[in-house]
Amino acid sequence: MAKRIGIEVSLGISEAVKLANVDAIAAYPITPQTHIVEHLSELVADGELDAAFIPVESEHSAMSVCAGTAAAGARTYTATSSQGLALMNEILFIIPALRLPIVMTLANRSLSGPISIWNDHSDLMSVRDTGWISLFAENGQEAFDLTLQSFRIAEDRRVMLPINVNIDGFTLSHVIEPHEFLSQEEVDAFLPPYEPIIQLNPDKPVSMGMVGIPEIYFEAKKAQDVALIESKKVIKEVFQDFGDRFGRYYDFIEPYRAEGAEVLLLTMGSISETAMEAIDLMRDQQGKKVGLLRLRLWRPFPNEELRQLLSGVGALGVVDRAVSYAGAGAPVATEIRSALYNCESKPYIASFIAGLGGRDVTIEDFVTMADLTVEMAAKKEVHEYKMIGVRE
Repeated sequence: MAKRIGIEVSLGISEAVKLANVDAIAAYPITPQTHIVEHLSELVADGELDAAFIPVESEHSAMSVCAGTAAAGARTYTATSSQGLALMNEILFIIPALRLPIVMTLANRSLSGPISIWNDHSDLMSVRDTGWISLFAENGQEAFDLTLQSFRIAEDRRVMLPINVNIDGFTLSHVIEPHEFLSQEEVDAFLPPYEPIIQLNPDKPVSMGMVGIPEIYFEAKKAQDVALIESKKVIKEVFQDFGDRFGRYYDFIEPYRAEGAEVLLLTMGSISETAMEAIDLMRDQQGKKVGLLRLRLWRPFPNEELRQLLSGVGALGVVDRAVSYAGAGAPVATEIRSALYNCESKPYIASFIAGLGGRDVTIEDFVTMADLTVEMAAKKEVHEYKMIGVRE
């Protein structure tokens, strides 16, 4: 059995990147992801990782450098958060269009203003349509595992797309948790060397990122969309292989005590573990038939899997940690409503926004949301969303 060690989640991610034998890291510090790249710089400086560590002057530059190193055929990694991700925005669209399999950790943090260094999902939701595969980790072990799996998924010749692995800032990134690391031999057997399909090489010149005139742009976007949708097959394969090798299995949507539930809650990220405590309380002490769905794969969105899991469920309460302004709704709930719109049988969808700017989402909050979901479903209440834990 693998030895368990206590380590800060950010440093555990760095160790996963080291085990992946990356070739290039471009980095710019921003709270709360800085510990990840700081530790990677130490590993490179100490000779423990043979990689180019490239400090840059901004996050825009970091992603631009990543584009160059990945295009040259290097296994490439970076990390960022919040306003750093916003500054990368221009380049984020280019990476999947060029089919560059970069892996990035996103330590989720509120977008300004007002200035906030604390956690919610507004940063990721601002880039949800850039074409990246997006995964969510609930704890440090999952962050370690998903980082390793992401390199294999991204670099699969059937995929060749970038991936962001999301961890909640501070509530996960800076917490010391038990981890079971893999050996270098185990990782090498799981993750083959990166073999780019096309790479920049002065001895064999190629052009990448050319102008897309109207006669080709539409087809290029369709090809990109198809690749992202079809990546689900590879993600499923890699999840299965990782589980078979190491005993830790992952899925697109992971139920918790959902069998026989009349109402479900849906969460993403580390608050899922608090939600599971609330489900246990409601099930075991209050006699409520409540379960939980934990959404791990955000892009490509698992429409079919969601419809199967919700078959026969009376009501679903979706917990978002971001808001789309001016009545547009909450991002995750909006996507779920869209996915279920044409289904003949679908649950009532209650939409909640909680935990903005790092505000705690407690066990009591989850009990409240479950109870509200039941009440609203009984009345068939029409609403966009309800905010939980905000002062009026």
